[in-house]
Amino acid sequence: MENQKLSSLQLDLLKVYSFQPSDEDLLAVRRLLANYFSDKLVDKIGQSVEKNQISEADLDRWLNE
Repeated sequence: MENQKLSSLQLDLLKVYSFQPSDEDLLAVRRLLANYFSDKLVDKIGQSVEKNQISEADLDRWLNE
């Protein structure tokens, strides 16, 4: 098996866990990460929709295919 290095994000998360945060704090960190990546995805989709001139009708049609 090939050794894989941890990303900077993984290393930072390990540092957080080393402080033994409460379950409440861990849930808050998970929510922050989920919101951050969700926002990035929504932004990328918006850029793609604009760049490719995708209309609301196109999106609705795709949802109903």
